[in-house]
Amino acid sequence: MHDTRFVLAAGTTATAERAGLSAAGADPSLASTTPSADAELLTYGQPVRTGTVPVSPDGCPTPALVTRAVRDCLGFDVTVVDAGLSEPTAAPTVSVGAKPGRDITEQDTVPTAYGAFEAARQFGHALPNDELWLAETVPGGTTTALGVLRALGEDVMVSSSLPENPIEQKRDLVEEGLAASSLDPGDAAGQPKRALRRMGDPVLATLSGLTAGAVETDTAVTLAGGSQQLAVAALVRHGGYEGPLSLATTSYVADDPTADLRAGAEGLDLDLTVTDPGFDQRDHVGMNRFVAGEAKEGVGMGGALALAERAGVPMAEVRAAFADSYGELLDR
Repeated sequence: MHDTRFVLAAGTTATAERAGLSAAGADPSLASTTPSADAELLTYGQPVRTGTVPVSPDGCPTPALVTRAVRDCLGFDVTVVDAGLSEPTAAPTVSVGAKPGRDITEQDTVPTAYGAFEAARQFGHALPNDELWLAETVPGGTTTALGVLRALGEDVMVSSSLPENPIEQKRDLVEEGLAASSLDPGDAAGQPKRALRRMGDPVLATLSGLTAGAVETDTAVTLAGGSQQLAVAALVRHGGYEGPLSLATTSYVADDPTADLRAGAEGLDLDLTVTDPGFDQRDHVGMNRFVAGEAKEGVGMGGALALAERAGVPMAEVRAAFADSYGELLDR
């Protein structure tokens, strides 16, 4: 795995502070801590500075525990990029100058979008690995992903970290944001940075920059995730890149009847990989919540599972590692 690098872009947005939008954290006020904790869990296997494992009120843990379980099995390299963190993390991070995103209904949602995109592009261009797997953690990120997709003119519905996708709330917020930015759907087609600054979040800016830079050196890029990564792919395509691009997600996102991930991936000419961890085969509270439609994806969970499958690691081994860390961390 020495030629494979897993890059986690971790950031926050004020959009996540709205009640009912995200399953990250036990309540919206904890959403700002989740990305910092996810970075620690992926890096160290346990919380260090944040002192918390993000778990929903129903017992669904952050997908970071699944990604970390795969990393324990495979040992791939991880780099965390500070893509607008609002709380400190003990994980070593690369800075691209991103600041936390504002609420999507404001006119200038991501003032640092242009600078973060360019700094991330230079970083992605310079990384020496043969392949990059790009992951994200940003509560409320499916809403800003929908905002970017609409600004670009892409008519795709996003998934949700909640069992019931709050589609109408997301649509209303996006419409309000477009109006505040004096945009109609499709007005930013072919202008990805404009879509990012007006309707996106700093994580999308960072990931699209990383992708743009990496493909310049023919580095293979896999976008590890769901709806947010679909928005990243749309941004890169609208930036003019027509070459190969992969998307690796979980069965929970791909099979979400309220979202259009498969159709969106086909429309953007993405090589789609869908992996099912088989959580329905175990009677485990954390696994049961994923099966019930919570979380579904995040912190590169779908990409990590795809890496495990590619390496021949049985899903039973991944499930066992996840169950062990879940029990150990929650007991602590």
